[in-house]
Amino acid sequence: MNIELARQQMIEQQVHAWDVFDERVLSTMRTVRREQFAPTPFSQVAFADASIPLPGGQSMLPAKIHGRILQALLPNPADVALEIGTGSGYLSACLGQLAARVRTVEILPELAEFARRNLFDAAINNVSVEVADGMQLTEQSTYDVIAVTGSLPLYDERFQQALRIGGRLFVVVGQAPVMEAWKVTRVGEREWLREGLFETVIAPLMNAPRPSEFVF
Repeated sequence: MNIELARQQMIEQQVHAWDVFDERVLSTMRTVRREQFAPTPFSQVAFADASIPLPGGQSMLPAKIHGRILQALLPNPADVALEIGTGSGYLSACLGQLAARVRTVEILPELAEFARRNLFDAAINNVSVEVADGMQLTEQSTYDVIAVTGSLPLYDERFQQALRIGGRLFVVVGQAPVMEAWKVTRVGEREWLREGLFETVIAPLMNAPRPSEFVF
């Protein structure tokens, strides 16, 4: 298998074809070696247009969604980023290439450790991985960019409250089969701008609240 050819085909046929045009994002996805963040049995299919199984019954999002997340957030070199749901650490590494510092939280200890090893092997040293439930975060820290990698069946304003003014949040809201990716920008002390980006379906965050079922 020609790894570099597969990587380039992934960029051109999946990421770029899905309206990811920002050159900083594309360059980052060429640089961060996606195959190093997939479990060894799946490293040869790391460039496929599909989710990849991860420890703990989780999955690695397709590259085209990672690309859209990065393009929506467009971290600057001085930005501080928060990621909810570390997964394999691939998106964390991409954020680390674009931002000054990344804090990422993962609810599953085995998955957090998997991501730590991947980030260490990739020599990414500006990403800190914590074991925590993103739905329980209550600290007063604020961030320039926030990526929520699991969906929210019900939108939770805790994440937009953690944005600095001018900060951007990526989040997927809704329940299958109808979910929409949003970009939320904080434009004032009590004002946020929400922009619908695209429709998709991804697994919800663990412990994310769900609507009550209607009972006749």
